[in-house]
Amino acid sequence: MIITNMDHVPGYETVECLGLVRANVVRAKHMGKDIVAGLKNIVGGEIREYTEMMSESREIAIKRMEKKARELGADGILNVRFMTSAIAGQAAEIMAYGTAVRLRKK
Repeated sequence: MIITNMDHVPGYETVECLGLVRANVVRAKHMGKDIVAGLKNIVGGEIREYTEMMSESREIAIKRMEKKARELGADGILNVRFMTSAIAGQAAEIMAYGTAVRLRKK
């Protein structure tokens, strides 16, 4: 599966557009990690606990989106984008979306 944020893939032509595919994940860190993050917020610096959480969430969303594209018979997803929003305090949602397509090598 070719997944890209471009609207085309060099060396391939898009032969069929199968529609929008999207997937989301809502996650929160446990209380212990929130305490560590709170302390970092006071002294400054990267909050690695949240960086890791967001990175893991993006990967899960990509895998779910890819699964949905495969179910449609796609071999590519173009124009991939991510959206993030805060949900209920310390939870965050990551959504990945793009256009499922069938590609052919030129």
